[in-house]
Amino acid sequence: MIVQREPIVTPVPVEELRPTQITVGMREVALKRQMIRSQSARKTGTFLGSHMIPVVLGPKKRNYVTDHHHLARALLEEGVRDVLVTVISDLSALDKDAFFVVLDNRGWMHPFDENGKRQPYDAIPKTMAELVDDPYRSMAGELRRQGGFAKDTTPFSEFLWADFLRRRIDRDVVTKNFDKVMREALALAKSKDASYLPGWCGPTTD
Repeated sequence: MIVQREPIVTPVPVEELRPTQITVGMREVALKRQMIRSQSARKTGTFLGSHMIPVVLGPKKRNYVTDHHHLARALLEEGVRDVLVTVISDLSALDKDAFFVVLDNRGWMHPFDENGKRQPYDAIPKTMAELVDDPYRSMAGELRRQGGFAKDTTPFSEFLWADFLRRRIDRDVVTKNFDKVMREALALAKSKDASYLPGWCGPTTD
């Protein structure tokens, strides 16, 4: 018997994708929009072919995104109609309440608002267009690009970094002078206070 080992890949309308989080960093979305605009349609197609959006099938066979929310939002804003998704789990037989409990316990959702506060499951938007801006998530993305921490497989690891920064840097400063405050964020990222976070790569005496 031949066992199918390749992921199931299928095109899905971007506007039908369901988030599993409440926020994104809109600055991150803007950077991805800029990338999409700066390259040819062919190159964008190649990029999307290698950056398929992982989804879990939920009730009514809806596609719930578990990663690449920023890319999905950028594609939506750039008018890209369809995107390839890869189904990592089919939980469509579950009712809505059970489905969200399973997502939560498997680390496939992040029901926290732009203030870092946990919210009930029904606070999660139904479309990518309804995602809310969290500037600290944008800081976390920029921090990783600048070498503040390493990419890590921990689910929603950037949100852990965002919450770390949220507790130490005033929001008004972030919104008024993002580039300047990144210097402070880089110093914080290398400190021992951040050593519990995924991808931490600060100095060590070991």
